[in-house]
Amino acid sequence: MLVMSIQTHSQASQDLFILHALGHKRQGTFLEIGANHPIVNSNTYTLESNYNWRGILVEVDSSFERLYQSHRPNSRYIIGDATKIDYNKLLGDANMPRNIDYLQIDLDVNTRSTLDTLELLLDQQVLDEYTFGTITFEHDIYTGDYYNTQSRSRQILESRGYVLAFPDVTVFWDGKRRAFEDWYLHPKIVDMDYISSVKQTGSMYHEDIIRLLQHKQACLELCEQTEIKSSSPDCNETTTRRHRRPLV
Repeated sequence: MLVMSIQTHSQASQDLFILHALGHKRQGTFLEIGANHPIVNSNTYTLESNYNWRGILVEVDSSFERLYQSHRPNSRYIIGDATKIDYNKLLGDANMPRNIDYLQIDLDVNTRSTLDTLELLLDQQVLDEYTFGTITFEHDIYTGDYYNTQSRSRQILESRGYVLAFPDVTVFWDGKRRAFEDWYLHPKIVDMDYISSVKQTGSMYHEDIIRLLQHKQACLELCEQTEIKSSSPDCNETTTRRHRRPLV
């Protein structure tokens, strides 16, 4: 699957979601908690290698350290337990902006590390100081509702102003439909008109989400090129206005 001739490296199109939501932004920033392999199924490799993003990779498995050094030159990494990191210090030491483009949380729901990281660290530390334009939060609800991770994470993030644009993003794996992740946008960074025009209330396959976003982008670009106001459901904004708010 390609976006602007760029191949996705994510497991479920997360990098394409980020690129569409942020207008194929270059020189963006990210915090990737649960980074795993620096290329294979990575949500940030395409962003760094093709769009010159920089960020922080957090991973407990030290076997990836040499690969990070070889393949992720723009980014810092930290090998350690995600539930024991001082994220405010980490972000400050890396000179990250207050508006960060992407946050990934992909840990183990069954050990409570996913919820602990969000509750005890990010909600009580980082979210007072930093805003993330896009978030992919892995709740793995298909494995069971461990510690009410799905509902609790939604309460926390929505109370902080994040809009759940795509709930229960789904993959087809091992012969079954599996809802595993929520995708969020923040109107401080992504324009609310755009969010409202793509927001869904039900579960979708990740491939269908990307098709929806591609269609939305194509329509917006056509409307802008023709400089005509459209009242159609697909082009329901003033066409001379960009759908993404400038980043500050």
